[in-house]
This record gives sequence, C-alpha cells and structure tokens, in this order.
Amino acid sequence: MEGRKASSGKVVVISGPSGVGKSTICREVIRRLSNAYLSVSVTTRPRAESEVDGRDYWFLSPKQFQERIDKGLLLEYAEVFGNLYGTPKDKVDEALKANKIAILEIDVQGGRAVKKIYPDAVMIFIMPPAKKELANRLSGRGRDKVETAERRLNIADSEIGIGRKYYPYMVVNDDLQKAINDVVNIIQQNTGGKE
Repeated sequence: MEGRKASSGKVVVISGPSGVGKSTICREVIRRLSNAYLSVSVTTRPRAESEVDGRDYWFLSPKQFQERIDKGLLLEYAEVFGNLYGTPKDKVDEALKANKIAILEIDVQGGRAVKKIYPDAVMIFIMPPAKKELANRLSGRGRDKVETAERRLNIADSEIGIGRKYYPYMVVNDDLQKAINDVVNIIQQNTGGKE
C-alpha cells in the first residue's frame, strides 16, 4: 500500500466525534499515500504542552483569527467548546493546484461547509465501535476535564446523527489497522489511486 498516488487533486473530509481516533487515522493515511497533504487547522485554543505550532494546529490569538475571517482566508470556521477552529483556504488550494489529495480533519459542521465549496469532496465519517468505548477513550486520553469529556460525549450523539445523514462513507474504528485500510481504500477509489 505504500506510495500510492492519485491522478488529480481532491478534497477529502474526515470527521467524527472527539476521541474516535481521527488524528491517528489521518497521520497514517498521510504516511501511506505519497500524494496526500494533511491540512493543519488554525485555532484560538491554548496549545497543550505536547503540541507543536504548525504541526498539530496553527495557534492564533482571537484577533489574528478574526483577521483571517475578515480577509476570507478560511474555508470554514466554527466555535467548538469555547474556542475557534478553522481551515486555511490558501494551503488547501495550494495542495489542489499541485494535484494532491487535501485531507481535512474537521468537525461535521465544517465538513458540510467544505462540501458546498468543493461539491466533489469525499466525505468520510469515523464512528466509535460503541458509545461506552468512546467514553473510555475520552476519559483515558487525560486531555480533558471530566465536564469537558461529558460535553464531548453528549455532542458525539448529534455529530453521529449528522454523519449518518451527510457522509456517504462510515468507517467504524473498532480495529485501528482495519479502519486505516478502509479510509485509504475509500480515498483511492474516489481519486483514481494507483500503485
């Protein structure tokens, strides 16, 4: 599977509830597809100690974020848990012009906004194997306070409902390697990927 390429640029949206494994899946998909680019979102969320600016997110002040909105530099943006998140338009456009697969790991609202801009975007929703497993993942990752993890879990139900309605591809992450393989295969089927 290593080194597969796509014949032309394409947007791929990968969404799913917090804690479902989207970031892990996206990193591995990028590793396996030589012609893929993972969009790095901008956020006003404080940087966690283990995060690197420009790799995990581009960390901006609220003023810098608003300037990007005002200049039309974001494909989509939303407030999530009190912080702003958005997708830089220029980086995605550069990837598409270079005939790359632009992978956007974004929430369902952002995914719907991107689909309006790129109607041929491939929409993939990552599902947890069960709500209980998602709760275990959220509490086990140790990044969130208990209240925040509970809010994320409550929002997950809504996100899953939206995913079922607007995302033609649903991948259950009960086996990480299988989920990664499924996502890679979906991308290749929709982008003319070749060995």
